[in-house]
Amino acid sequence: MSVIAACILASFTAPENIGTTPQSMLWLLPLAAAIAVIYKATKVQTIIAEKFAKEAVVLFGSIIVFITVTALALHALAWLITE
Repeated sequence: MSVIAACILASFTAPENIGTTPQSMLWLLPLAAAIAVIYKATKVQTIIAEKFAKEAVVLFGSIIVFITVTALALHALAWLITE
């Protein structure tokens, strides 16, 4: 095995430290987009570009709204418990 291949494989053994700042939550956007596209690709029978893109964007938006509402509710709950 070459040194380059060993370095690439070694990079997958340690998790990436993202942090807990509000800016770090932006890492959720590509994850939500990937989930929306892959989910829609497995659920539709025939892929028509315009319709597929519209459905994927709607699903992406609903995922982001759900995550935001859940985060706000949990934040409010934590604030109520600690006050």
